[in-house]
Amino acid sequence: MKSVMLTAAIILSTPAFAFAQDKCYDNAEDQIAMDRCADAALKKSDKKLNELYKQIAARLKEDADTKKLLVQAQRDWIKFRDAECDFQTAAAAGGSVMPMLIAQCMDGLTQARAEQFEGYLNCEEGDMSCPVPAAN
Repeated sequence: MKSVMLTAAIILSTPAFAFAQDKCYDNAEDQIAMDRCADAALKKSDKKLNELYKQIAARLKEDADTKKLLVQAQRDWIKFRDAECDFQTAAAAGGSVMPMLIAQCMDGLTQARAEQFEGYLNCEEGDMSCPVPAAN
């Protein structure tokens, strides 16, 4: 009983909890199907993030030093995301819900990172707090 309540608490506190937002979950009849829904959402968010990353990298093509910083920041962010999701889902370790919780956590953090990237791509010219040059 304690583990069921703990799992429910984790699911409800996970920022990427997407059951209400995604029709995929409406048709999921078992944990494997819910895992697939969470994985599909993560893949969609990851694809968007990668597209934004490529746009930023393209704008930095003339600035090798800043582009190198972008690459390192993204590598470090991926390590952070993975470690953070391991931490957030530790109470469900070994449980059947674990893959879904990990994917949902990663999806939420990936969406947040994509929002950061969108902000970088929409900086106004002359904004010294923005590492990405304005579009031409």
